[in-house]
Amino acid sequence: MSKLSVFLRSAAVLLRPAASTSQARARLHTGPQQEHKTFYEFRTYSIHPHQNAAFLKLTNEKIHLRTAHSELIGYWTVEYGGLNQVFHIWKYESYSQRAAVRAALAQDPTWISDYISKALPMLTSQDNEVTYLVPWSRLHKPPKEGGVYELASYQMRPGGPAVWGSAFQAAVCARDAPGYGKLLGAFHSEFGALNQVHALWWYESADHRAEVRHKAHDDARVVAAVRNSVTHLDTQRNRLMHPCLFSPMN
Repeated sequence: MSKLSVFLRSAAVLLRPAASTSQARARLHTGPQQEHKTFYEFRTYSIHPHQNAAFLKLTNEKIHLRTAHSELIGYWTVEYGGLNQVFHIWKYESYSQRAAVRAALAQDPTWISDYISKALPMLTSQDNEVTYLVPWSRLHKPPKEGGVYELASYQMRPGGPAVWGSAFQAAVCARDAPGYGKLLGAFHSEFGALNQVHALWWYESADHRAEVRHKAHDDARVVAAVRNSVTHLDTQRNRLMHPCLFSPMN
């Protein structure tokens, strides 16, 4: 074998790790960059059981002090999937806007004296998560007043939307069809647990939601889409929620 041939074969071997590295990076890539600055903050508050009614009454009376600073998307009490909890979604156009809102609230004496000083002792914990709408989803209003809401949360395996995005979309959209619930928005996490996605659904009632679940189990189209998606899934959780009287989604 000529010295040139040996050199070329050796060079090819040396180049293989670079190709493997490139493939590994592709597998770890989380998908395209976020196109929009708008994000949604998910907040969950747990309330002392004996203070639940008092907290909701106070919030109903004073929420206008908070919504004067930024947009409230929805505010719910959790019926199943978390006792004595409220869940709410706030919209921000940028992180600088949120920082300005938080700074303004901290300097608002009425907000602090009339709400925060009274509400905080009623809570046992607070949690928040920053989410974006997934690229194929838009935020919708419920088709009519009333009804119940379900927040279905899925902890996907590491890899990001480049790995599981299409399967998740197919599974969700298979049920966003006539005769099923209404998808109001699909979100992916930015801060909080990573590789987490959420689907916010609306149903006419809890019984309607139960009927939809039974129907989905017999729908080959839905079953196939879900089966493909669960290969990327670690855990899932759902909460059935009722809108508060002051919730924009009501």
